[in-house]
Amino acid sequence: MSALPRAGAGRYAPMTAADLDQVVLAERKIYPFPWTHGNFLDALRAGYSAWVLRDAGGAVAAYSVMMIALDEAHLLNLSVAHEAQRTGLGWRTLEWMADVARGYGARTMLLEVRPSNAAALRLYERYGFERIGVRRGYYPAHSGREDAIVMRIAL
Repeated sequence: MSALPRAGAGRYAPMTAADLDQVVLAERKIYPFPWTHGNFLDALRAGYSAWVLRDAGGAVAAYSVMMIALDEAHLLNLSVAHEAQRTGLGWRTLEWMADVARGYGARTMLLEVRPSNAAALRLYERYGFERIGVRRGYYPAHSGREDAIVMRIAL
C-alpha cells in the first residue's frame, strides 16, 4: 500500500470521535436528512477513511467519509459547512479524498448523490464523474423517498 497524503497544520486531519459534535452540527445545518452521531461513529469504528478540515478558528469547515474495498473507493459523505460553502472547499475536499483513495490503491471511486442536490451534481460532473445508474428510492425525502444517481470516476 502506498503512503497516504500527510495531514498537518491547516490541512486535512483524520476524523476522530472528538470531532463528531462539530461534524454533526455542521451536518444538521446543511441537510434535511443528516447523518447522525451514530452514523459517523459507526464509520469510524468500521475503519473507514474519514477526514476533517478546520478553518483558522478551529471550526470544522469540511469533512468526508469513504470506504475502501479492494481497488474501489466508495465516497459516502463529502460535505462543506454551511458557512464555508462556495469557497472551493468542495473541490479541494474531493481532490483530497481522491488522493487518499489512490494512496490505498483504489482505481475507481463511486458515490451516490441526490438528483435534487444540484450543487453536488455540478461539482462531481466538473470533476469528471460519470453517471452510471440510479438507485430507486435510496434517500429519505419529505414526500417519501428520493432516487440516487450513482456516479463513478477512474482514478
